[in-house]
Amino acid sequence: MRSLGKLAAAAALIGLAAGLTAPAKAQDWPTQTVRLILPLGAGSGADVSARLIAEQLTKRWGQPVVVENRPGGDGFVAIKAFTDSTDDHTLLYGPAASFVAHPFLYPKLPYDPADLSPIAQVSNTVVSITIPAKAEFKTLDEIFAAAKKNPGKLNWASIVGVTDFVIMGFLKEQGLDMARVPYKNPVQALTDLAQDRIQFYSSAYAITRPQIEAGRVRLLAVSNAERAPALKDVPTVAELGYPGLTFDGLVGIYGKPDMPKDRRERIAKDVVEIVNMPAITKRLVETGQLVTPGGADHFAKSIKSMREGLDGTAKILGVKPIN
Repeated sequence: MRSLGKLAAAAALIGLAAGLTAPAKAQDWPTQTVRLILPLGAGSGADVSARLIAEQLTKRWGQPVVVENRPGGDGFVAIKAFTDSTDDHTLLYGPAASFVAHPFLYPKLPYDPADLSPIAQVSNTVVSITIPAKAEFKTLDEIFAAAKKNPGKLNWASIVGVTDFVIMGFLKEQGLDMARVPYKNPVQALTDLAQDRIQFYSSAYAITRPQIEAGRVRLLAVSNAERAPALKDVPTVAELGYPGLTFDGLVGIYGKPDMPKDRRERIAKDVVEIVNMPAITKRLVETGQLVTPGGADHFAKSIKSMREGLDGTAKILGVKPIN
């Protein structure tokens, strides 16, 4: 009887140990610094949110979470840095606009889109439509009328990716001839806008805000489907009669497709909880974000909706996706 009792006790201890170690295995990541690779430069809307979230994740995970800005190459620089990474502590953070339009814009891609697997949605960046404050035109109607009257004389710029694609489709549909000026650094584009070197600029409000507040740049509208809480008096492009310019800057976190499900869910849970913290939500709204957190399924559906929205633009431009 004593032997049976000892065996029962030993079995209970083994069961207890198993119960304790199972969750521990799910929590054994991260074991080193986690990198959030961002396809935009410092000061962008996505950069602001990335740093806020990285700070909170560092506290939760007990390991440093750092933001690496890798702008340039229409998002390819950052995406390749992510897909080429060989460790499991590198994530991609940023706007879906950095890559969703790639299959429409390039005959061949240096990465496989299937390698960008959604983990968590963070927000929709408020995208501003701005013109030089010194320009003689003051409204969207006036700038487009000026473009029609002077074909090829007015310049425009935007954040590369979906935003470029949407504007190109809009201009073609409207029969407007405006010259696109490409920029590696969106802040340089803003400087040129203030100097009237370019006359129309679509970019994250977080980037344009300093020049708007300084009175050098005029904010005409936001391209989002709904007004921004921090800019309640600023109309959407659809409200001004230009629904073809509607675009939401979807921002979130991506991982490799082979990431364990429990880790993906844990990251998503932590990110959603952080974004929903009153202080974080307040800060994101102040910096021009529509706070729309969600897990992998929610984010994947949002990206799918964005892709489908590009189909109409692709037909206008006469292009087909490569896959």
